[in-house]
Amino acid sequence: MSRSYEIRTHGCQMNVHDSERLSGLLEEAGYRRAPEGGGADVVVFNTCAVREKADNHLYGNLGQLASVKAVRPGMQIAVGGCLAQKDRETIVKKAPWVDVVFGTHNIGHLPALLERARVQEEAQVEILESLEVFPSTLPTRRESAYAAWVSISVGCNNTCTFCIVPALRGKEKDRRTGDILAEVQALVAEGVVEVTLLGQNVNAYGQDIGDRQAFSKLLRACGGIEGLERVRFTSPHPKDFTDDVIAAMAETPNVMHQLHMPLQSGSDAVLRAMKRSYRQERYLGIIEKVRAAMPDAAISTDIIVGFPGETEEDFQQTLHVVREARFANAYTFQYSKRPGTPAAEMEGQVPKAVVQERYLRLVALQEEISWEENKKQVGRTVEVLVAEGEGRKDQQHADRLSGRAPDSRLVHFTRPAEGGPLPGPRPGDTVTVEITYAAPHHLLAEGAPLAVRRTAAGDAWERRQAAGAAKPAGVMLGLPGVGVPAPLPVADAPGCR
Repeated sequence: MSRSYEIRTHGCQMNVHDSERLSGLLEEAGYRRAPEGGGADVVVFNTCAVREKADNHLYGNLGQLASVKAVRPGMQIAVGGCLAQKDRETIVKKAPWVDVVFGTHNIGHLPALLERARVQEEAQVEILESLEVFPSTLPTRRESAYAAWVSISVGCNNTCTFCIVPALRGKEKDRRTGDILAEVQALVAEGVVEVTLLGQNVNAYGQDIGDRQAFSKLLRACGGIEGLERVRFTSPHPKDFTDDVIAAMAETPNVMHQLHMPLQSGSDAVLRAMKRSYRQERYLGIIEKVRAAMPDAAISTDIIVGFPGETEEDFQQTLHVVREARFANAYTFQYSKRPGTPAAEMEGQVPKAVVQERYLRLVALQEEISWEENKKQVGRTVEVLVAEGEGRKDQQHADRLSGRAPDSRLVHFTRPAEGGPLPGPRPGDTVTVEITYAAPHHLLAEGAPLAVRRTAAGDAWERRQAAGAAKPAGVMLGLPGVGVPAPLPVADAPGCR
């Protein structure tokens, strides 16, 4: 019998997509996905290094697996991702029962490293300092039949003082536009109707190839792909957000009017200390231009509270931007030291109690704004892309399904009655509904759906179910929540933005 595997993912969307590649590699090597709760022969951790709790979470999980491995002959544990790139041999020293440690630049080596560790009966630690091949050339097991991540670049050229990711992911490297579009077209041929373009600094795409308008051209090119209904991207950097990108978003029908643009702080002094090369006026100017071109745009953000040296006046500037920008949603984080970053050595570290108090004020304000913005959706008719795993309580409500509106707001809606005039929607199909109620983090459509449109994505989902594919862990391409990471099984950190 083939050996089974389980991948546990923590971190940003880049890690989610890397885990899809790790699954593809293992299945190509003859492994099979372990049933949920069934115990795996190989457990792979794809780690994050952005926040301190990521370290604690990893070593806590490794400790729990030590006793499991002791009574399960042949079981293997592998650790990859950003934390592995950073800690390297330290992981094996702290957890000597780990079999393989691999980094961000050599995920394609995992099957060979597992086999070498099994044959040699000793831990294999292999960390490369630069990218060997662009990860998109590796086999991929997509978690969703209807929505997909597509990497357009890897690495980052920014030097934000709070972030260690550029040191772990390397300098930015762009893919050829033709390769990106070929991948998107292949996905659409398989039934995918929504893609999210991924990059550590996604809108810097083109700098590596000498074309500063390459990203807007890419968005417009996606608009010409027949069958591709929704295009999103994450995460852009304000310093690279140009008018041609706004125009491309507004003028390309299948590019969604949804933008996740990190703020980090509203204080010019803190932004300067963070080495974020924009200021409050520039940021709010982008928001104003986006709303002028797309009045219906839903905008979300990342905010760090308690960066070293942040004063109450600095924090008030952040609250001011939140009030002015009226974000639909926000990732909000309390600053935590990351060894190896300049910010960790800065003077003026803010006391934990102060950070916590400011954080709670920020969350309360954003919660209020999110609710007010969601209430504006009541009475509107929207087309929802039916999702699998988005609604956490769907199983408790047999008459309810969930999905995302074009602006990526989460919508719970009433399932069409069996035997009624409308067909039962499948994940990947679209349902037209009228919004009747708004909460801070979701919308409700309590009446009967107005229409159901069956799609190639729904057909693809149905084929996957018929083939007996394992149920996806939940790849959700929506907005993050307020005050906590997005409800992904992977969201421990905002990523490098």
